[in-house]
Amino acid sequence: MSRVASPLALSVVMCLAEIAGMAGFATFAGQLPVFMDAWSISNTEAGWINGIYFAGYMLAVPVLVSLTDRVPPKRIYILSMALSGLASLGFAFLAEGFWTALLFRTLAGIGLAGTYMPGLKLLSDYVEGPLQSRAVAFYTASFSIGAALSFFMTGEIAALFDWRMAFAIAAAGPLLALVLTAPLLPREHPENHQKPDTHLLDFRPVLKCRQAMGYVLAYAAHNYELFTLRTWVVAYVVFAAALRPSVESFYSATVLATAVTLMGVPASILGNEFSARFNRNKVITRVMLASGALAVIIGFTGGNVPMWLLGLLFLFYGVTVTADSASLTAGVIAAAPKGYRGATMAVHASIGFSGAFLGPLVFGVVLDVAGAPASGGESVLPWAAAFAITGAVVALGPAALKWAAKTNGADS
Repeated sequence: MSRVASPLALSVVMCLAEIAGMAGFATFAGQLPVFMDAWSISNTEAGWINGIYFAGYMLAVPVLVSLTDRVPPKRIYILSMALSGLASLGFAFLAEGFWTALLFRTLAGIGLAGTYMPGLKLLSDYVEGPLQSRAVAFYTASFSIGAALSFFMTGEIAALFDWRMAFAIAAAGPLLALVLTAPLLPREHPENHQKPDTHLLDFRPVLKCRQAMGYVLAYAAHNYELFTLRTWVVAYVVFAAALRPSVESFYSATVLATAVTLMGVPASILGNEFSARFNRNKVITRVMLASGALAVIIGFTGGNVPMWLLGLLFLFYGVTVTADSASLTAGVIAAAPKGYRGATMAVHASIGFSGAFLGPLVFGVVLDVAGAPASGGESVLPWAAAFAITGAVVALGPAALKWAAKTNGADS
C-alpha cells in the first residue's frame, strides 16, 4: 500500500482543493439578473438552470459515491474534478441560452458529485476517532468558503470583463485542485476497509437504518433552504435595491452574497461543536426552526426596511442556514451501517440534494405564479410567498429527526 499523508495534511489539502474546485459554483447565480435580461428567460427557467446543477449532482452521486466503497476514491475524484473544469469552459465558450446552459450546468453538477462526497468519504476513511467529526466540519465549511469565493470572483471578473470570462477563469479552480491533490491522495483503501457484500446500488441496508435516514431527510430540508438562498440572494437584493432608486447601497449584490455565504464557515464549525457537546438532534432542531422563521421575515421585509438592515438580516440568515450543515453530515456518518459508509453518504447526498434541486426551481415557479415579472417588478408579495414556502420546508427537518428518534431511541 502506498504511504498515506498524515490526517492533518490530508485534511488541509482536501479542504483547499474543495475551495478551489468550487470556483464555478456560483457563476450562473452570481450573474442571474444579467442572464435573465440577456436571454429573456422567466423566473421558472432561471430556477431550472440553477436547479439542474443539483439535479446532475443528485443523479450521479448514488453511483459515484457508492463506488468509493469498492474502488479507491482517488480515481473518481480526479476524473470528476477535470469534468468540473471542462463544464465551466464549455459554458464560457458555447452557452447561448436556456438549453445549452442546462447542458453545461448539468455536467458541472456531475463533476461536483464526484468530488464533494467522495472527498468527504476519503477523509472519513483515513481520519478516525474524535478528530473525524471535526475534519468533517472543516471540510463541509470549505464548501461555503468555495461558494463564497465563487460569488465574489464572478461579480468582480464580470464587472471587469463579462460573464464568459468569469466562467473561463473559474475553470482554473478545478485545475488547481488537481495539482494540490493528485500527489497526495491515497491510491488504495485503508487496511481496515470492509467492502459491502451487496451489489453496487443496493441501498436497502441504508434505507432500513432509520437513524441514518432521519439525518438524510433533514439534510434534504436543509439543502432546499440553503441552495434556494444561494441561488436567489443576488436577484432578490437587486430587486430590493430597485425599489429604492434614490438610495445608494454601500455594497453590491454579489459582495453581500459572498459575505452571507462566508457566514456559513464559522456557523457550520461551531454548530458541529455545539452538537458534539450537547444533544445533536436538539441543536439541529432549534437551528432549523430559527432559520425557517428568518426566511419568512426576510421575504416580507424586502421592500419595508433600509438596505443596511436587509443586509444585516441576510448575514444572520447566513448563520442559521448553515449552522446545522456539518452536524447533519457528521450524524449520518456516525449512524452509517458497518461497511456501508460510502453507500450511506450516497443516499445522504442523493436524497439530500433533491432538496437542492427543488428549492431553486420551486422558488422560481412561485415567483411566476404569484405574478413577479422576470425583471423584478415592484411588489414584494411574490418574493414573500417564495421565502415563506422555503421556511415551511426547512421546518420539516426537525420532524424527520423526531421520526427517526422515536423508533430507535437515539437522540444524539
